[in-house]
Amino acid sequence: RCLNCKKPKCVEGCPVNVRIPEFIAKVHEGDFKAAYEIITSTNALPALSGRVCPQESQCESKCVRGNKGESVAIGRLERFVADWYRENVNAMPEKAVSNGIKVAVVGSGPAGLSCAWFLALMGYPVTVFEARPFPGGMLRYGIPAYRLPDDVVATQVRRLEEIGVRFCCNTRVGKGADVSLAELKRRGYKAIMLAPGTSASRRLELEGSDLPGVHWGLDFLSACRSDEKPVISGDVVVVGGGDVAVDAAITARRLGAARVHMACLESREEMPAYPHNQKDAEDEGIEFHCGFGPARLLQEDGRLVGLELHACTSLKDEEGRFAPRFDTSSTLRLAASHVIFAIGQVSELDGFAGDVNVERGRI
Repeated sequence: RCLNCKKPKCVEGCPVNVRIPEFIAKVHEGDFKAAYEIITSTNALPALSGRVCPQESQCESKCVRGNKGESVAIGRLERFVADWYRENVNAMPEKAVSNGIKVAVVGSGPAGLSCAWFLALMGYPVTVFEARPFPGGMLRYGIPAYRLPDDVVATQVRRLEEIGVRFCCNTRVGKGADVSLAELKRRGYKAIMLAPGTSASRRLELEGSDLPGVHWGLDFLSACRSDEKPVISGDVVVVGGGDVAVDAAITARRLGAARVHMACLESREEMPAYPHNQKDAEDEGIEFHCGFGPARLLQEDGRLVGLELHACTSLKDEEGRFAPRFDTSSTLRLAASHVIFAIGQVSELDGFAGDVNVERGRI
């Protein structure tokens, strides 16, 4: 269905400018190997991005087919090509001759893995430092396995190891951590790429937020990927309307919650979670309460019993800044033995401040 536009807007909408019409043309011809080679000329992680990349707001949103109907399913095609290649070819690119210029990559999420891949292909000896026990960052610890299986991430990590990338896990980098940026410089690394991602949950100051049963979005999802999963029972309220909130709600449901409610400031039409993720939540029986924000945690004898919410009357102030306002007379009370706050993520890049000069940018 791809029209092979002369000026493909889909390519402009892709953060790494995958030559989308070209790879789809090869899929149409049945030359899946050539399609894979086109994708990976700019995208190191097609098996991952084909599953979790937000195509709806990027490449697919620019597809001219979407003006009068449904856009081309670019993400699904990318996933198919990557999976076909892994199952039928899985050849490694030719290793470049080492230039001896050592590079350190801090963080093994998608940005770190991509950086390491392309640098290694150019001949740079690369070491990736990861604070957690296994590489993958939020791909491994923040996205539920039902959306991104561990073996898909592990396969990509093995491919990097095969072209010479070294992983150093359980190692925090930064001021006061296991190793400082200055120490990496002293060890001979000529460049350091910081890719810590947005791996910290945004916090909300509410009385009782330290009660057992109160969780924070990414922390909850990460714990669910460990050997010691949280014990979930009774009713659960998830605060937030994004994809992390949806993942937390579905995960809680699958861990045994009797009922799961999602409460968010936005209307249902304005929820930031992608439509297909919202549909997944509906299919799991998640109940939506849109247009409400948390007011206070409900307690009895030091035990969490629910959450009180107020109706949100507006999200932004007159200058367009995020400044939600509430109608305190319009109250919703939800019983819950667990409340999960998934109200956004923040970068841990500030943890490097004062170590060496840090240059912020994007890949």
